[in-house]
Amino acid sequence: MVSATAISSKIDNEIQATFNTLHDELVQGLKLYWDTATQILDTSPIKVLDAGPSYFSLEKNFFSSMFLYSYFRGEISKSRRIFYVAVNQCLRGMVTGCDNILDDEYKMTLATDLPLDATKFRSVLDIMVSDRVLFSILQQQFLLNDLTSDQVLAASNESLRTLAKSGAQEASEEQGTGQILNPEYILSDIHSLKTGVLFQSPWALPDLLENPDEVDDNILKKREIIKGALFDIGIGCQIFDDMVDLSLDIKTNHHNYVASLIKHEGQKHETELFEKMLKNSSVIKTSEDLLFKFPVSRKKAAKKGLDLLVTGAENLFALDHQFMVEICISMISKRIGADRFLTDIER
Repeated sequence: MVSATAISSKIDNEIQATFNTLHDELVQGLKLYWDTATQILDTSPIKVLDAGPSYFSLEKNFFSSMFLYSYFRGEISKSRRIFYVAVNQCLRGMVTGCDNILDDEYKMTLATDLPLDATKFRSVLDIMVSDRVLFSILQQQFLLNDLTSDQVLAASNESLRTLAKSGAQEASEEQGTGQILNPEYILSDIHSLKTGVLFQSPWALPDLLENPDEVDDNILKKREIIKGALFDIGIGCQIFDDMVDLSLDIKTNHHNYVASLIKHEGQKHETELFEKMLKNSSVIKTSEDLLFKFPVSRKKAAKKGLDLLVTGAENLFALDHQFMVEICISMISKRIGADRFLTDIER
């Protein structure tokens, strides 16, 4: 899960063994997804390529690793943790495929021999294959007598319902929002659904399939804290996303926390400059150029995002694993591309 070079100076052998075990579980879950997809497409005209080493790397799977760790902290059994890793990879394939189509971009979930420039169909394929892999691994659990037929159907339905919460919010912004809402409303009513709840969605199936009557009350309370931690991390990530996407969100009239801060809580010179830019969007260049024109609002947004990530990470990781808080924040900010906006932020 975490490379020895990144944390060896901070942990003892027992903790290293824990993270090595979790990494092994991550690999097993990812392989289950990939191998199942390969079998499904085996006799079709489309061939799934071999998964290279980078497919299993922490950099490519940091959020998957974080969700796996949340199962470990929540005392989910090892076999189920591996199963949920594969389930989450299915959800990831569906979400990424949809995002690709909506944002006219392409982030790969499944490597195939399709033409590299066939990005729209690749995204459609990622969605279709991930949906079928999900059904297949649910059926495998049924054949192993680990799930009943009713649970298989309920889990299949719940996997869609949990993504629909975030999807409905995305749909409401597709044609633009027509207004720049108050910052607190953005966080409480927009980003909470767009990303906060989305980061809790990996627990939708465990909540459904792990019988609470068989679990100690203290563990159930801990799981609620873990899900709250994931929610905070999700909101923090979305604020960082808003920093990176500021110029695009302004041009497409999408909800953006930083834009909201500038308009509603920015200093006078920032608000006046922002209003001029809204009237002449041709002057809006990259988010980096734009953000540094509004240093007060940038710092305020960065501080809010960092605070949420720190709170979430501290509540997610066990006391013996608190060294992971800084590693978590560093990897998230670099993955999103917001690290360049945080260099002058005091913690």
